[in-house]
Amino acid sequence: MENILIHPESNEQLKTVKAVLKALKVQFEVQKPSLPNHIIKSAKKSLKEYEAGNSISLDEFTDKYFINK
Repeated sequence: MENILIHPESNEQLKTVKAVLKALKVQFEVQKPSLPNHIIKSAKKSLKEYEAGNSISLDEFTDKYFINK
């Protein structure tokens, strides 16, 4: 049998699709989207650095990493 991957654009659409599937007695499973582990690890590291006071303002970042013309 084929599987169908559905991409609802709103919570209302998602609720409606689930209701229709339940009414038709179609089995389905919900999978929450997840980020790759390296992204999660990097985000946690960044939050720890921020909490430790290791941060700069957007202006400082722009001055340091972008060439001003």
